[in-house]
Formats: sequence, structure tokens, C-alpha cells
Amino acid sequence: MKYVLSRLLFAVAALLCMAGQGNATSPYAEFYTGLPVSLSPVTPPSIPDYEVTITDFGGVDDGVTLNTEAFAKAMAHLASRGGGRLVVPEGIWYTGPIEFESNVELHLCRGALVLFSENLADYPVVASDWEGLTTHRALSPLTARDKHDIAITGNGTFNGNGQKWRPVKKGKMTEGQWKSLLKTGCVNDKGDIWFPNERIRDVYVDKELQAKVHHGDRATVEYAHDFLRPVLLSFIRCRNVMLRDATFENSPAWNLHPLLCENLIIDNVNVRNPWFAQNGDGVDVESCTNVLVTRSSFDVGDDAICIKSGKDKDGRDRGIPCSNVLIDGCIVYHGHGGFVIGSEMSGGCKDIVVRNCVFIGTDVGLRFKSTRGRGGLVENIYIDNVKMTDIPGDALIFDLYYGIKPGAPVPPVTEETPSFRNIYINDVTCRQAGRAALFNGLPEMPMKNVVISNSIFRADKGVELNHVDGLTLRNVTIATPGDKIKEGEGVRNVKINP
Repeated sequence: MKYVLSRLLFAVAALLCMAGQGNATSPYAEFYTGLPVSLSPVTPPSIPDYEVTITDFGGVDDGVTLNTEAFAKAMAHLASRGGGRLVVPEGIWYTGPIEFESNVELHLCRGALVLFSENLADYPVVASDWEGLTTHRALSPLTARDKHDIAITGNGTFNGNGQKWRPVKKGKMTEGQWKSLLKTGCVNDKGDIWFPNERIRDVYVDKELQAKVHHGDRATVEYAHDFLRPVLLSFIRCRNVMLRDATFENSPAWNLHPLLCENLIIDNVNVRNPWFAQNGDGVDVESCTNVLVTRSSFDVGDDAICIKSGKDKDGRDRGIPCSNVLIDGCIVYHGHGGFVIGSEMSGGCKDIVVRNCVFIGTDVGLRFKSTRGRGGLVENIYIDNVKMTDIPGDALIFDLYYGIKPGAPVPPVTEETPSFRNIYINDVTCRQAGRAALFNGLPEMPMKNVVISNSIFRADKGVELNHVDGLTLRNVTIATPGDKIKEGEGVRNVKINP
């Protein structure tokens, strides 16, 4: 009854919104008023009014019985009927990967836990993408490829059993935690990284073997299976996607990875990974268009809300930017960055709005990163009304030396040179940070046209500038005991309170 009521309320809200917006057809149209750039409102997927329950296909909620076949049968049945809703009641539903069909909504009732199997063999190696490169990975627990009109809804939880896949660095553990971890698994020769099994360790330390994996050597890929930990949710080339209300946690790698998707809604989800989770990102929106991420919370082990578009030549050859993205009303707790662009942004990023967000204790607040070799153009980024506190690093950072050391010979500008320009930041309040901001552009391609207005940064250090051509600070307070602004090399056209 509660589920039916929630569907009815959502439909009523949609009708009211349509009545108030004239020709607008999306219940999310209100999010798109007053934006500094024109973005197309997202629309929910179309799901047929037909419903089944996982128990109709032999599902058992005892936390022990493997339900992979039950989910597969349910998806096949819905596909044969043209789609519908698959309801998962309260209980612990232990399963291998779930592969979606078009026109299907997977609804988890409150109290439902979908716990993915710790048997790594349940996830076969498939062609996929990882960190912006075309490669192979183990099949993701939640998978969709070339599908349309798919949704995950409800107040249940997906747990990826990520501790069975992830390495752990000693420096991220307390002494007691590390000792407990050593009771299982194995470590590297230095004894500072723990691995769930020896196969993962052996591939982790063998860079030549990893290169063979990325180039698709089949025997090597099979050998490296356990090393190829998947993201929790991988939706590739899908249209009309919605994730609403659910919790996604404890992923083997990134939590949510929509890639090459169009018309994507992420609404009121809760995304969690242990703070020590290696590559434990929250959501990585890659080469997608028309995206809304709203009213969601993130507490993760790496970048929280991240925009990407492929890495190096793979990303440039794909050539599809991440564009028309709205991030509104989200909160981030732990994470390497609250909102992040890069470092894999070789296909470009443009027309992105971030507003009404709160970052509490993230390593960095707003983080833009790239490096030589990436290429790609990042432009037309608008950030407004962001509040942050207890930031140990930079409140704002632009670092185009990600992964390389300054001082290398300056190369000519080519397609491999990244470019960041036309970035507008307004109404940022940072109560405490290690440093207010770092601008670290490339000498061959400085940061261009960055405008910061109506903002307050309280930090131990001020703003450091390197290779910036065009920075405007308008009504900006930098409260720091030292120098407010420190200019390094290649700084031009800086205007303060013009």
C-alpha cells in the first residue's frame, strides 16, 4: 500500500508541475528555473503498469539462498511482457549480478537488503571501461547496457560486499584495525598494503601484467579476474534512467558509474563506502548528457560527485563530453573532493551547474584536476551557493599537474593539452580549510576566465596562483593569518573587486 501511495503522489506531483509549467512535461522542471545556462529538463523513465514480486520467481530472503536465477527469470519475464516493476520485499536477498532489461523498474521496499555474493567467480569478466579506458572488468552487480527506461526505486539497500575485492592501505587504518585485517588475506612485500587474496596482490604489483589486461589479452584477463574489481552499478549507453531513494554502499570500486547515458536522474539516494575504500568514488558521471543529481548524500572513500569523459587517447577518440548536468541540493561528508571534474576528462565537460550543496569534512571542497596527455576542454561551469567546513586541504583547487611533478620541460600545445576556461563560482562559504584556493595551471595552457564572487574563505593559508590568465575576485573575503594572495609564475589579468 505504501508503495502504491508513493507512486500516486509522484504522479500527482508530475501533473501539478505540468499544470504550472505550461508546456513542461517533467516533474523535475522546477529544478531548471533561474539557471545561468539553458539546460534541458530531465524526464522520468516510462515504466508499464505491470508488477511482479521476486518471490513469484522463487526468490528467498534468508540471506543464504543465492537468488541470481530468480532475478534473471523475473527480468526475462518482464521483458517478455514489455516491462514493468519488480518488487523486492523486506528481507536479505543474497544474489549474484542483476542485469536489467528495458522498461523495468526494480523497487526495493523499506527493509530490503540486496546483498551481492562474495564469491568472485559469480562475476564473469566482460568488456567494459575503467577510469576512462576501454578495458575488461568483472561484471558489475547492477548492470545495464544499451537499455532504455530503467529505474531503481524504494528505500532498500544494495551492498556490494566490496571488502572481498578491495586492497587496503595500512596508512588508512588504526593499529587495531590493521591487526584485525591481517588475520585474513595477504600483504605486499613492504607490508603496507593488504589484499583479500594472493591473486589480487600478484596482479596489483605487476604493472606489465596490468598492461596486458588493458590490451585485452584473454588468458591474462582470465588470470587477473579477481583484480578486475567492478563498480557497483554500471549503466552503459542507456536512455531514460532513474535512481531514486535507495542506498548504494560498500562497492568493490566506484559506487555508481553511468557511462554514455542520456536523460539520467539520481534523486534522494544515499551513497556510502568506507572512508578507506580504494577508488571508492560516490558517483562518476562519464560522457553523459542531460543529467540531474539532486537531494542525495555521499560519504565515500574517494571523490564524491565526479564528472568525467574518458582518459587520454581513448577519451579523445570517443569524443563525447559530459554536458548539460545539474547537481542541486546534495550533501557530502567524507570524500577526496565534494564536487570534482577530472582527472579523466579527455572528451571534455561543458554546461554544468552545481548549486545548493554542503560539504562537511571532505579532503577538498571543489576540485578540478587534469594533466598533460589528457587533452579535453572544460568550459561553462557554474557553481552557486556551496557551504563547506572542516576541509583539511583546499576549499577550491585547479590542478593541471595531477600525477606529474612541476619543473618538466614545457611541451607545445597539442590535442593532448587540457584546457579549463569560463568557470563561474558564486556564493561559496568556507568556514575552515587548510588553504583557500590553489590555481596550478600549465605554462603552455593557463587557466582562463575564472570568476569568483560574493564568497568567504576562512583558511590557514590564502590563495596561491600559478599560470592563470584571467581571474576575477569580486566581493571575496579571504580570512587567513598570512598572505591573502600569493602570485607565482605566469599570472596575468588578475582583477580584485573591480
